[in-house]
Amino acid sequence: MDAIQAFIDQYGVLLAEGTWDTIVMTTLSTLFAYVIGIPLGVAVSVTAPDGMRPQRAVNMVLGWIINIGRSIPFVILLVAIIPFTRFVVGTSLGVPGAIVPLVVAAAPFVGRMVEQSLAEVDSGLVEAAHSFGASTWQVVTKVLLRESLPSLVRGASITFVTLFGYAAIAGTVGAGGLGDIAIRYGYQRFQGDVMIVSVVLCVVLVQVVQTLGDVIARKVDKRK
Repeated sequence: MDAIQAFIDQYGVLLAEGTWDTIVMTTLSTLFAYVIGIPLGVAVSVTAPDGMRPQRAVNMVLGWIINIGRSIPFVILLVAIIPFTRFVVGTSLGVPGAIVPLVVAAAPFVGRMVEQSLAEVDSGLVEAAHSFGASTWQVVTKVLLRESLPSLVRGASITFVTLFGYAAIAGTVGAGGLGDIAIRYGYQRFQGDVMIVSVVLCVVLVQVVQTLGDVIARKVDKRK
């Protein structure tokens, strides 16, 4: 017990701040990624050859944007867009400096997930909405997005978990959070206890978010 208390006294505040920083950068990045990714995914779905407004050229360009964005390893992206990150938030370090590359990395991923979620909606519902005179905007907002809400919620939890791992990577280059603590204290200073606690905190946070996402998805699923 004395050893545990001594560990808490020495590293408790540090780990609490790292946990909070990780939650903040991951949550904000997920929100911003969905602000960009939902319109992107909707546009890809609507302009697809079998979509409501087929536009081959537009669909192809959007598809290439998504594929290129998803194909760049996060570590490379993190370094490559440092000038852009500094332009947007004024720094490439800390939580603000991590949010920009996290959003850039996640937005194409979210766009593809949104596209897949919309594709799961029964086409009969779309045809029925059109038969009642609904516009494309109404079909998207009142049929596609509503009917795919459970899938979108599960996608959001997957995105959060993915960005949680990216945030740990960003911590290795000065972004802060649990990744930074695990590297600076657990690896560079050979303090295995700090490394273990950092990993445990990551596992707990991921489990909480995934469980919460599953619960919300079941709540909003009108099919059950």
